[in-house]
Amino acid sequence: MKNKLLYLTGQSLKKKIKSKWFLVVNILLVILIIGLINIDSVINAFGGKFNEEKEILVIDNTKTSYQILDNTLKENSKMVEDSSKYHLTNYEKSLKEAKEEVKKDDKILVILDEDKENYMNATIISNSYIDTLLYQILASSINSTKEVVALNKSSIDINELTNVNKPIEIKREFLDEEKNEAGENMEMIMSTVFPIVILPFFMLSIFLVQMIGAEVNDEKTTRGMEIIISNVSPKTHFFSKIIAGNAFVLIQGLILVLAFIIGLIVRGMIGAKSIVSAEIFDLSGLINALTNSGIMDKLGYIIPLTLILLLLGFLAYSLIAGILASMTTNIEDYQQIQTPIIIISLLAYYLSMMAAMFNGSIFIRIMSYIPLISCLLSPALLVMGQIGIIDVLISIGIMGFTIYLLIKYGLKIYKVGILNYSSSKLWKKMFKAIKEK
Repeated sequence: MKNKLLYLTGQSLKKKIKSKWFLVVNILLVILIIGLINIDSVINAFGGKFNEEKEILVIDNTKTSYQILDNTLKENSKMVEDSSKYHLTNYEKSLKEAKEEVKKDDKILVILDEDKENYMNATIISNSYIDTLLYQILASSINSTKEVVALNKSSIDINELTNVNKPIEIKREFLDEEKNEAGENMEMIMSTVFPIVILPFFMLSIFLVQMIGAEVNDEKTTRGMEIIISNVSPKTHFFSKIIAGNAFVLIQGLILVLAFIIGLIVRGMIGAKSIVSAEIFDLSGLINALTNSGIMDKLGYIIPLTLILLLLGFLAYSLIAGILASMTTNIEDYQQIQTPIIIISLLAYYLSMMAAMFNGSIFIRIMSYIPLISCLLSPALLVMGQIGIIDVLISIGIMGFTIYLLIKYGLKIYKVGILNYSSSKLWKKMFKAIKEK
């Protein structure tokens, strides 16, 4: 039995890996991932202006506002973008010459004029549309400049003016002693980052369900199943499909990870900057945020527990896929019967994505124990501190017990369904098979 199991598993795995589509799709996938990680460099290589410094010409008719605007723009741009992308120039030539430069080199022109009623007014001139984010930063900076100019003209003491312009210090206080500011920032980061991290698992689990169903139904449709079952037991055939399917998605997952690592290495080699410098999207900023929140100290148990749950999730999904596929007669029937699995998987993904909104409620804790959902939801809640290690171990235990039941009773269904070519009374046959000893 062992030799036959290894042989069938090997044949099934070779059939998937040695196919032309596997090679072509993964080459394109690796190129796509590397390209997305280095998208700014790709755009620049084809003549784009992704990271090009934008020069802003300033005609300061007030004679006092340019330096204030320059400082204000730098401060505002640091909050959302890389301030090095914007360069202000105190333009002293004529308005006509300035407009010619704007039209020729796609620059931006800002004209600051005195206004008796409003202290100052401004005109922004460009040859084409201005990026929405840049326009908002520029408009905000001009408004802040006007406020400073107004305060200067109001004969306010210089020390008082400095205090007025000084950013307010906000102290954060939590009544719950277990809560802290680092944890609050961490919750925001993980609600954004974690769904991206688990997206490959979600996609691979869907792919695994469809792949096993398609392979079983293909063998049934071509009547090759009768030849196979005449030489090996349904149990051996069942486990060969499960092992081969899980091995394949693990290989596929490893390829995705390697492609991501290669993309980061390429980005480092070409010396590209972060596409977005906001801390939540910046790698160094993200690492600092993780360190400050204390999550880095917990990775020693978070990573192993997460991997165990993900692997158990793959196994559970593949077992259900194999059992349901055995009871269908063609791929069309299987597409319909697999819908509940897809819905459960989607529910698990969206719950993990919105986990921060539930803020440790009883509902989300209960959902983290439910098999097929816990494999995605429990790691997210563990990282955000909404559940503890004991909760995750309970989820693992329930998942393990579910897998045991799927193997014990699912194998009975598989033995009956694998040579079943009639779709009538499908559920009746399944329950009858489960009751048999």
